[in-house]
Amino acid sequence: MRQGRADEYAEFAVARAGHLYRSACLLTAGDTHLAEDLVQETFGRLYVRWGRVSRVGNPAGYAQTVLTRTFLAHQRRRSSRERATDVFPDLPGAGDGDASLRLTLLDALARLPAKDRAVVVLRYWEDRSVEETADVMNVSSAAVRTRCSRALGRLRELLGGDLAEYAGS
Repeated sequence: MRQGRADEYAEFAVARAGHLYRSACLLTAGDTHLAEDLVQETFGRLYVRWGRVSRVGNPAGYAQTVLTRTFLAHQRRRSSRERATDVFPDLPGAGDGDASLRLTLLDALARLPAKDRAVVVLRYWEDRSVEETADVMNVSSAAVRTRCSRALGRLRELLGGDLAEYAGS
């Protein structure tokens, strides 16, 4: 890679690392180690294709798409759902707000299937449209709407009557 492109890539990586890490933490429901691995793999894939990616109109969106697809591929390959602990570590930059709320929401996200979790993160954390989410996940818009509805219903079920409390009412 030419020095100019390498510098451009390094600048992009530094600027997007925090956002990609936060998205990965949500996708992995608080598994910070896996989130770091997913971000590293995303940056590796971007580095290899940076010549083409840098010419894309929205390299940040491309990076988010790569992150989401990397997460979904990891979930398909994973043979075991075992976790070393069910206690979530503090997330970097998460000192603001209510820790119990954050842990409750991460626990509820962890109970969703991977694809439903990805839809919730893309639609409500990334604020993407149904069509953009469908494109990232390689599914139809109808599948995104169905998964979104199912995931939100499951979250309501998991959070129970406390939903209004969590929403800030």
